[in-house]
Amino acid sequence: MDPEAPAAASPPASAPAPRPAKCRRSPKPPSVLLSKAGVTALLGLATLYTLLPLTWLLLSSTKSREDLFGTNGFALGDEIHLAENLDQLFAADGGVYLRWVINTVEYAGIGALLASLFSVAAGYAFDKLAFPGKERLFSLVLLGVMVPGTAMAIPLYLLAAEAGVVNTFWSVFVPGLVFPFGVYLARVFSAAYVPDEVLEAARMDGAGEFKTFCRIALPMMAPGFVTIFLFQFTQIWNSFFLPLVMLSDKELYPVNLGLYVWYSSALSQGHPEDYLLAVVGSLVSVVPLIVVFLMLQRFWKSGMTAGAVK
Repeated sequence: MDPEAPAAASPPASAPAPRPAKCRRSPKPPSVLLSKAGVTALLGLATLYTLLPLTWLLLSSTKSREDLFGTNGFALGDEIHLAENLDQLFAADGGVYLRWVINTVEYAGIGALLASLFSVAAGYAFDKLAFPGKERLFSLVLLGVMVPGTAMAIPLYLLAAEAGVVNTFWSVFVPGLVFPFGVYLARVFSAAYVPDEVLEAARMDGAGEFKTFCRIALPMMAPGFVTIFLFQFTQIWNSFFLPLVMLSDKELYPVNLGLYVWYSSALSQGHPEDYLLAVVGSLVSVVPLIVVFLMLQRFWKSGMTAGAVK
């Protein structure tokens, strides 16, 4: 073979076979419950579930006793008797309903205020201070969150009996000062609202721990304080089982227990007028909760978003 001859052209390399095009799957449509229409429908059902009992309560409170039992629950009576029903409510049994309202304000208002202050102080300590066994102690607090209040009623009654305070104001007031869920929330709020650098600057200026908490941390945690107050206020205001176990004196009853007594009297002792009193009293008992939430909603809304944005 002539070395000068050009080398034979090698056969071209075979081109790689084209890959089959991936089958593009069309995105799955969102489920019915997660679609916009589904979410709107669920919210609408939740709104109806919330407003229908209140609507029935409002309409029933405007009826006479005859119309209450003789007309549809969501229909108006022949005449509006709301003013007369309110007069009867506050005059019944020597005006005991007003005494029940005052008791409930004392249990829920003062109790929730002190419970919120204790919870904020404890949550701040768990978040910012270092002391032995801190996390183990906080685990006990979380354990208290998981225990329902009704399960603690009988043990609390036995403790109150040992202390000799059964059937007194303190037997209902003191348990309301303990709010484990508020301590947990306060720790979250402390981490979100109180920077460590500000506390260090205060300590370098000579402020003690108590003064640092009162002058710096507590004002910063004001939205959290109000949020915890609303939670505990609502919980104490709606409390029923603990007063039922602790109290036998009618003058010490909160509103819920007093209304239950009237309702039971209407069913078991044949006093239909007590049924109307229980209905009107239930409507009046809702008003303070609505007023408190409307007054504090600005702080409550800001407190609910604590830690959402870093």
